[in-house]
Amino acid sequence: MSVYRRRLLTPGPVELHPKAIEALARPQLHHRTDEARSLFKAAREGLKQAWNTQGEVLILTGSGTAAMEALVLNLFAPGERVWVPVHGKFSERWAEIAQAMGLEVERLDLEYGKSVEPGLLEGLEGPFHGALLTHSESSTGALNDVKELAKAFKARFPEALVVADMVTSLLVSPVALELWGVDAAASGSQKGTMCPPGLGYAALSPRALERLKPRGYYLNLAKELKVQKEGESAWTPAINLVAAVAGVLGEVLPQLEDHLCLKAKQNALLYEAGEAAGFKPVPEVRSPATTAFYLPEGVTYARLKEAFALRGATIIGGQGALKGKIFRVSLMGYSDIYDAYAVAELIGEVAASL
Repeated sequence: MSVYRRRLLTPGPVELHPKAIEALARPQLHHRTDEARSLFKAAREGLKQAWNTQGEVLILTGSGTAAMEALVLNLFAPGERVWVPVHGKFSERWAEIAQAMGLEVERLDLEYGKSVEPGLLEGLEGPFHGALLTHSESSTGALNDVKELAKAFKARFPEALVVADMVTSLLVSPVALELWGVDAAASGSQKGTMCPPGLGYAALSPRALERLKPRGYYLNLAKELKVQKEGESAWTPAINLVAAVAGVLGEVLPQLEDHLCLKAKQNALLYEAGEAAGFKPVPEVRSPATTAFYLPEGVTYARLKEAFALRGATIIGGQGALKGKIFRVSLMGYSDIYDAYAVAELIGEVAASL
């Protein structure tokens, strides 16, 4: 028998919250019942609270990427112009989605691992209909100051919409919509809400709700908004996952400040352990969602991954321009401070074995 228990140390999917496991162990629920409607409403209200919005949060059966596509599809028309700073795999995804939806994309390409500074907007020439920003770029471990970026962008282009990828920052880092000048945001169930993959969340501020340009069929947000206000969805939802999300939010939201402090401390401990072991961090500004380190010279990702696997841990490598160059470790899922100390020790043990 192994002396190690299995640990999922990836920035999604993550270790499941006990309330999620409890909900998923129940018999299959029919989505057109009063019980399901109650759970759907509870999940939506909890997500609104998590996002600090007076608007709406729509739950979509799909991933965080489905929510990102839905926001672009329903907030912008083909031919409209958007600014997209690209500095990692997921900000790259914004550009790809916008292009696929027929928008004109003005890219700002930065080195992977960099954060976007508000001063970079000074050379922009309008008009722009929107900006697509990434709050937590978990492909590099970088965090952007979305509040300051939104403020700077709207100072130049006040009629434009600011849409943010908050896939790995919701319930991991402080977030807000209206307070930060963000009009809409996306996330997914397999990240900070500590549930299995299968749900995307599309958050819409009151300003975004006024500017909806409904398009599409399955991802038509106006159609979803109408029925979700009644506790249902336009199409068959992953209702057992919705129940899991409602259960987790009911547990986490009353102690959200402590929860966010825990995530920040956990990540800091992992960075401290990694640097002490000789690993070089990737990001300039660190997101609490994940640690990202460059591979040591002469060590392949396959070798490092195997060293972690021998100790029961699943990690993940780099993406895009950083594939084969970095590795990432995350405690975004259900974990406590003792888990962070254990993983910190694990990082040191792996480093010593290379």
